[in-house]
Amino acid sequence: MLAIIDYKAGNLTSVKLGLDTIGVESVITDSADEILSAERVIFPGVGAAGSAMKTLNDTGLADVIRKVAAQGTPFMGICLGTQIILSHSEEDDADCIGLLEGNVIKFQPPNPRDKVPQIGWNSVEIKQQHPIFDGIEEGSEFYFVHSFYPAPKVPEEILGTTEYAGVTFASVMGKGNVVATQFHPEKSGKIGLRLLENFTKWNP
Repeated sequence: MLAIIDYKAGNLTSVKLGLDTIGVESVITDSADEILSAERVIFPGVGAAGSAMKTLNDTGLADVIRKVAAQGTPFMGICLGTQIILSHSEEDDADCIGLLEGNVIKFQPPNPRDKVPQIGWNSVEIKQQHPIFDGIEEGSEFYFVHSFYPAPKVPEEILGTTEYAGVTFASVMGKGNVVATQFHPEKSGKIGLRLLENFTKWNP
């Protein structure tokens, strides 16, 4: 069973529908026991870092996520769920979960034509080969919605990059059994579903 972490925010239903489409059974849950016993875990997110971290800390889910990573379960973060597995976010000056070292930074576009948030399709340059990219071509486009971007400290943990608003940022990150995408694979058509399917087959 694949567990989708429910922290009362985010694109939970669309992630589940994406998994349904590729024939993968999943459950949306905030149960620590269900999450910790799941074969795989997805941590989606939409919203602000501060309120998300407050909910995760208040419910104990932040520690559950740390345990999931520590026990080696394949884990995937999406959008805000990618940002708050880093150390700290400029959004709400929030201390985050810390699965990967690094910060989350607000876009400061030098060109006013670059609107913030970034909303829409953008390409991903593959920096390191990883099973998550199986069958996905270099430069494939995915769907983004975000005003802040991940900046992991360790270059080797950057799997893919994207350019926007004058910066090249980590749009895919990975370390051990953890992988994370700033874009929304569940909203990225066939190519996004392929990436989700790759995650469901990945055995780190």
